[in-house]
Amino acid sequence: MTITRRKFMKSVGALAPALAGGSLAWAQLPPVPQPLFFDISLAQWSFHKALFSNQMQCLDFPVKTREWFGISRVEYVNQFFKDKAKDTTFLKALMARCNDNGVTNHLIMIDGEGALGDADAAKRTQAIENHYKWVEAAKFLGCSSIRVNAFGEGEAAELSKRCADGLSKLCAFAATMQMNVIVENHGGLSSNGKWLAGLMRQINLPNCGTLPDFGNFCLEWEPGKAYQVCKEAYDPYLGVAEMMPFAKGVSAKAFDFDANGNETTLDYDRLLRVVKAANFTGTVGIEFEGKTLGEEQGVRQTLALLKKVGAQLG
Repeated sequence: MTITRRKFMKSVGALAPALAGGSLAWAQLPPVPQPLFFDISLAQWSFHKALFSNQMQCLDFPVKTREWFGISRVEYVNQFFKDKAKDTTFLKALMARCNDNGVTNHLIMIDGEGALGDADAAKRTQAIENHYKWVEAAKFLGCSSIRVNAFGEGEAAELSKRCADGLSKLCAFAATMQMNVIVENHGGLSSNGKWLAGLMRQINLPNCGTLPDFGNFCLEWEPGKAYQVCKEAYDPYLGVAEMMPFAKGVSAKAFDFDANGNETTLDYDRLLRVVKAANFTGTVGIEFEGKTLGEEQGVRQTLALLKKVGAQLG
């Protein structure tokens, strides 16, 4: 069919009002969401109440993570499978759940295996060796890291020296399996960002790093309280900034939210700006620890906030 110039101009004229009014279907499509500068994972601790009460089983965690939230990366806590580090039957079953649901494993958080900065050299050595099985379990599950604690007694300088010894030896073992050992701010001196950054510089190993947690900056707790009340806190924004140069992951702690979906105790916009300023493009793990909202709702709120602020930062 031949289209004359007159017919063509008539067709364009008919389209003009639609173009001007924006009534074409394609003109009304919402903007394409921009990708976040970070990946999102879910920390198992977000469901610690359900797990401790057996309302959720450890093997179900990666399944629920994918089904409920559409999140495809998870972080485990060894407390929920404390006796399973060498149980290959359990680890294979957990790996099968992940594979069946398109979930990858990011890290295992390790607690209760002794102080890597213990003043007693024999106890420090035992603590180091206690972590070996978790390095092996993390490797089996395809994780990139284990999270450990820089704990011990003593003044800042001496504790730093002992923690450097314990962490360096653990990192040497982990390096044989291409695994990272990362330290979270988890109370005491480890929640002092300047001290922890100094410890990282002292160790200076490529597979040793930090896991900045937005909410774990209590240096000292009030004694004798029925519930935890922080007596002395470190500035979380300064602390995250000091830890970010060594970060191999970030923990997005959340406690409660206002009517607009913002965290009531932490400025997520400010915190994620700090994270982005460090050129971090790795994994940010949701770790809900609130008392008002249910765990599932708390995770949903944290996820929505991360996506909102992440999209705004571009």
